Amino acid sequence: MWPRQSTIIALAAAAALACTAHTAVARVDVTVEFDKSFDFKSVRTWGWDATGPGDVKMARTKYDNPESMKARAEPPILEEVATVMPKSGLQRSDTAPDLTLKYYLLLTTNMTAQTVGQFLPATTGWGLPPFAQATQSLKIMNQGSLVLDLSAKDTVVWRGLAQAKLQVDAEDKKREAVLREAVRDLLRRYPPKP
Repeated sequence: MWPRQSTIIALAAAAALACTAHTAVARVDVTVEFDKSFDFKSVRTWGWDATGPGDVKMARTKYDNPESMKARAEPPILEEVATVMPKSGLQRSDTAPDLTLKYYLLLTTNMTAQTVGQFLPATTGWGLPPFAQATQSLKIMNQGSLVLDLSAKDTVVWRGLAQAKLQVDAEDKKREAVLREAVRDLLRRYPPKP
């Protein structure tokens, strides 16, 4: 084999490996908002919301079962929150905590499509489209959002939102790892830095 051909093959293999690694890892995008007038320095304790730790909302298919998903997703969320919150300087209290925590897990399907010529003008100078529209790229992904709300006296004072896209055929262990990563990434941003 020629040296140039072996270099091209090695580069192609590296690119294919990089693309494969990129699709296997779900990237978690995190945003945090907080009430700038709230005094976070005085907060010492946290507890789960009295109505329950959280809710799961699904809008993917007519066969969605939010209760089944909650049974699978809630334990890792609760475990990770219990592990990470003390690192933020907050201790758990079941009676009159300074902040109450509630999570929302929102699951949906996201679709993007591109068509041939979509970035060209709709018609040419003489009024006819240059070619028929045809789908060139179609991408359908499961998308999930995890919202963590910290409230004081029934008012949300800190909200974290983590969003990730997962492949439809992702394993449960992969989904659990993404949930745990989302909780860690969110709570790493508490207390907020004004």
